[in-house]
Amino acid sequence: MRVVCVFGTRPEAFKMAPVIKQLYCYTDRITPHAWVTAQRRQMLDQAFDLFGIQPDPGPGHYPRGTDPLPVATLTLQRLEPHLADERPDWVLVQGDTTTVMATAIVAHHLRINVSHVEV
Repeated sequence: MRVVCVFGTRPEAFKMAPVIKQLYCYTDRITPHAWVTAQRRQMLDQAFDLFGIQPDPGPGHYPRGTDPLPVATLTLQRLEPHLADERPDWVLVQGDTTTVMATAIVAHHLRINVSHVEV
């Protein structure tokens, strides 16, 4: 099973980190990926360092200070080809950010299962 976790903010990273760590405990059955849009990359690095997570190459990072509408546009444009190529069984998102909304839309249109993680 292939699982892609997508997030863009530090609060999302802190909440998704335990889930990602658990997914990596089952690599005999699950191929996990952690993709970041990095709306606030410097803040995300704090969470990565704390939990020892190295994000996979994904949709790329956004310019600093990007507003919600450009974030939505960039996520829709950049994430679609990555998810279409990877074809995961599940996409996991957390939170109520523009990244989460746009990721769920892309996954839905590609007929990929989406799960919202709330911890």
